[in-house]
Amino acid sequence: MGTCCRAGLSYDVGLDLRSEGRQLEWRPFSLGDTAYDLSHLHPRTCQYEQAAKGEKPARTYCVDVLFSLHCFTRGFTPSEKPDRSLFYSDDRETRVFDFQRYALSKRLPAIIDHLAHRKCYHTGKGNFFSVEVIDESGTLLEYDIFFTASRSSKRGVVNLFVQSAYVRDPTHRGNRPHMKPIGLPIILFNVLQNKSIRPPK
Repeated sequence: MGTCCRAGLSYDVGLDLRSEGRQLEWRPFSLGDTAYDLSHLHPRTCQYEQAAKGEKPARTYCVDVLFSLHCFTRGFTPSEKPDRSLFYSDDRETRVFDFQRYALSKRLPAIIDHLAHRKCYHTGKGNFFSVEVIDESGTLLEYDIFFTASRSSKRGVVNLFVQSAYVRDPTHRGNRPHMKPIGLPIILFNVLQNKSIRPPK
């Protein structure tokens, strides 16, 4: 299991995390008199333990976890005319607040906490994903979590950026390639060693 806690630093919403490597805290989304708290998607620092195996020693990985606004918003087409009161923006894009994504995003901290013991998959496009099967009133939903892993400017630390998380549906079905799983410790080890990670076949 991973051990996670809130990171100690925060910056204004709107920074490009992938290039800046900085941390942020998402502002609440307000609709009428209701405020939707997003503090569960604030930055987290996790430690993942990898047990010793044979001649390989035990390892501890320190990971700074950051969440994208794609975890609680959706895109829209040019022909679509969404309610502007549902818009949520950072300095890169404007998207539509998605109530299902928001509700499911509350599961993300626990999913990320246990990511080292979950099956992860290489997309073949430089990022990875894991799948959570959720039972909602007898209906099974496949909740896909996409993420990247990169070396932090802090020595021995990996940045894990959760790019998006949503329920699998016909509009997203082609995003999930059929590949063998890869463990998170393998991903983290290779990132720290600056080694490329080839998709398992």
